[in-house]
This record gives sequence, C-alpha cells and structure tokens, in this order.
Amino acid sequence: MAADKQKVGSEKVRGHRAPEKTGQAKPEWADGLRALYDSIVDEPLPDSFKDLLERLDDPSLNGSS
Repeated sequence: MAADKQKVGSEKVRGHRAPEKTGQAKPEWADGLRALYDSIVDEPLPDSFKDLLERLDDPSLNGSS
C-alpha cells in the first residue's frame, strides 16, 4: 500500500509522481483534480488536531509509564 501512496501522492509532499503513460491522453478533468488534491495536501494542520496528537503522544495522559 505504501507504493500506492507514492504513485498517488503530491510531488511536493512525496517527492515522486507516477510516470505519465505515453500514448494516452489525460481526461479533461485530470489537471483540475490534481490541483484540488495538491491544494488540500498543502493546507496547514489545524491547531486543534495538533493539540490532539500531542495529547495522544503524552505518556502521562494516556496511562503509559
């Protein structure tokens, strides 16, 4: 599955894009879908989500020693 993520992932985030298939035309919507995906990937993580992740990682709050 990790290989699938590399093929689909943003060039900026994953550092890899799936190679273009030669001889096949892209559908008209492909560039728009890629732009939408890239804009979502580039959005910053909300502070509330960062706080939640920090609380989950804090061993004193989740009962771990």
